[in-house]
Amino acid sequence: MPYDKDIEEVIQSLYAGEQRLTSKRMFGGVCYLCGGNMAFGIYKDNLIVRLGSPEQAHQEIDLGRALPFDITGKAMKGWVMIPKVRLTAAKDYKKWLDLGLGFAGSLPPKKMKDA
Repeated sequence: MPYDKDIEEVIQSLYAGEQRLTSKRMFGGVCYLCGGNMAFGIYKDNLIVRLGSPEQAHQEIDLGRALPFDITGKAMKGWVMIPKVRLTAAKDYKKWLDLGLGFAGSLPPKKMKDA
């Protein structure tokens, strides 16, 4: 199943002028990177967000606001998945996307490989 283009359109509309973001095809979807560090992305019809802290991810999952990001049988630590049906307005997306961008932006930029 390809990734949800509607989610991609919302991300692009919210962060159109964000120079730090780049996108890359990953997980059968697309991920957005800040300084070369993954921040968030789209997997099928879910928004995936890198919160960084496994404790914060567990808290969001325990509160029922997110699901584990598990596509291989082993959940990725510090990541959550939010089904599209839970994202009903741009502010819902922005809340999650800002969390991912905040974490990825706090990391040192990765050195880019020469082509």
